[in-house]
Amino acid sequence: MAKLSPLMLAPIGIFAGFVALAAVGMFRDNPNELPSTRLGGPAPALTEDTLGDLPGVTPDMLASGEVTLVNFWASWCPPCRAEHPKLLEMAAAGVPIIGVNFRDTESAATKYLDEDGNPFVGVAFDPAGRSAIDWGVTAPPETFILGRDGTVLFRYIGPLVGSDYQQRFVPALEEAQAQK
Repeated sequence: MAKLSPLMLAPIGIFAGFVALAAVGMFRDNPNELPSTRLGGPAPALTEDTLGDLPGVTPDMLASGEVTLVNFWASWCPPCRAEHPKLLEMAAAGVPIIGVNFRDTESAATKYLDEDGNPFVGVAFDPAGRSAIDWGVTAPPETFILGRDGTVLFRYIGPLVGSDYQQRFVPALEEAQAQK
């Protein structure tokens, strides 16, 4: 009888490991959402670079005593354009929104806000995407809900439109605003 070498069993073990990892990923609460390491912690700093003549973002704005949104966007991003009316609507309703324009050009971004309206209380300009990396942003748009003390309470990936926005983002924002 031939002796089984451990090397002959290695492919079976590797395959079993991949199956286990896939199963864990498939049975998460929301398998399409990437977990954020920032949830429950303080909001990371944002670049002090400003977009043209627009007001910049100060550290105090991240912990202003009000529930605040931080929205990562770009003028070249179609989903960002799709959510823009909702941002304008929330800003008109008094929700402070900090914009972080990233991987964009200053001229395109300022032209976009000039033409379509500016919902932001301050805009950070992050052409290299450094702040986006610090926040764990994967692609625009992404929006974070910050508590009154600057704690990251919620991360929303994608445009603020549709049923997912209504079912997940709106309740999270209302819950944050209800906290004292």
